[in-house]
Amino acid sequence: MLSRNPAFYTWGIIRLKGGQRTLKLLRHSCSSDHTSVADNAPPAKPFKRATRTQITKASTGVRSPCQGILSHFDHQYSAELGELWKSTRAVLLDPCSWQYGFIQSSSESQAEHIHQSDCGLDDPGNQPVINSPVPSLSSTLQCYVHPHIVRFPPQTHRPGELKQYYLLNAASLLPVLALKVQDGEKVLDLCSAPGGKSIAIMQSATPDVLCCNEPDPHRRDWLAKTLESFFPQQLNTRVIVSAHDGRAFGQIEEGTYDKVLVDAPCSNDRSWLFSTGSDQVEKRLSERAGLPALQAQLLRSALTAVRPGGTVVYSTCTLSSLENFAVVETVLKDCPDAEVEDLWEEIGFLLSDYFTFLPVHQGQVPHLMSSHPQGGAVSLNAHRLGLLVVPQPSRTWGPMFLSRIRRRS
Repeated sequence: MLSRNPAFYTWGIIRLKGGQRTLKLLRHSCSSDHTSVADNAPPAKPFKRATRTQITKASTGVRSPCQGILSHFDHQYSAELGELWKSTRAVLLDPCSWQYGFIQSSSESQAEHIHQSDCGLDDPGNQPVINSPVPSLSSTLQCYVHPHIVRFPPQTHRPGELKQYYLLNAASLLPVLALKVQDGEKVLDLCSAPGGKSIAIMQSATPDVLCCNEPDPHRRDWLAKTLESFFPQQLNTRVIVSAHDGRAFGQIEEGTYDKVLVDAPCSNDRSWLFSTGSDQVEKRLSERAGLPALQAQLLRSALTAVRPGGTVVYSTCTLSSLENFAVVETVLKDCPDAEVEDLWEEIGFLLSDYFTFLPVHQGQVPHLMSSHPQGGAVSLNAHRLGLLVVPQPSRTWGPMFLSRIRRRS
C-alpha cells in the first residue's frame, strides 16, 4: 500500500538510441521515511552521481485552489465520473503528488551528459517495476522506482544553444504515440504552442515536414524559442512555424497533410484550479462554456487539412466530457467521411498498468454530461470516441483525452 502522503515525480523520456526510438517512464517516489512506497518493488539505492544543485527535493509549499472553480468541478465531475471523482479530486488538490516527465534532447552529447551526470538513470539501484515491450507502439516502456523526490532545474532559453530536456506531463506523450507518425510524412501540429508535442513528434519519427501552427503572437514567440532550443539547425528545412487561424487552416491547405495533431485549447483543469483568482471565476466559466464550439471548429479544420486516408488526433488536458467525447461525436456527425478509431486495444489496454483510463471498457459507463456543444445527448458508446487519462493516487498522469479519427479515402 502507498503511504498516506507520498509525493511522486516521474520522468517520461523519449530519446534516440542506436537508431531506435525509446519511450521510458521512470517513477520516483518519496515517503516520510525516505523508503520506496511502490507496491511490489524493492527499495532502490540513492543516486550516487547527483549533486545538490542538480537534483533537489521538491518544495513543500502549498498553493490554495480557487473555491469557485473547485465548486464547479465538484458539480460537473461528480456527475461525470461518479465515485472516481473523489480520488481524482484528491490528486488535483495536492500538487506535491503530481508527476512530471521530460523529453530528453536527441543530441547524443547532451543525452550522455544528462544520462550519466545529472539524473542517474543508469544507477544500479534503480529497480524495474514493469519492464515489458509495447508491441503496437514501436516503443519500449520501462518503469523504475527511486526512494527520493527529485526535481530538474529549469533551463533558460539561450539563442543558439540546445536545451537538454523538456518538462511535461507524461500523459502528453500519448497523443503523439496515437498519431503514429512515419518517416517521410507531412505532419501538422495545429495548436502547437508551447511545443512539447512537436518535440516528441520529431523524436518519434523523421517527417518530411512538420508544420507548427500558432496564431497568437505571444504563444508563437514561446513556440519559436522552444523549437530553437531543441532542434538543431539542420532541421530548419523540415520544421516550419505558421501563424494561421486554426479554424481556417483546412481551407488554406486542404488535403495537404498525412497526419494532423489538434491539441486543442481547453479548460486545463490543473492550471485553472490554482491560477484563477476569486474575481476571475465568472469570466473563466464563461470561457469554458464557449470552448467546445471552438474545439469543434478546429477539429473540422484538421479533418479538411488531412489527406483522404490520413489521420487526425484530437487531444485536450481536461476531464470535461463537453470538451472531449461530445466534441468528437458532434464533428463526426458533421463529417460523413470521417471515422473514429478505437484506441483501447492499441493504447488503453497495453498501457493500463502505467496510466489510469476512464474505466468504460469494464462496463462502468460514466454519467457523461447530457449535452453537446450544440445540444443532444452524449452517446453511451462514448468510450469508442477516445481515451481519457484520469489522475489517480500513485499514477497522477493526466488529465489527458485523446481520440484518433481517420478521413476515409
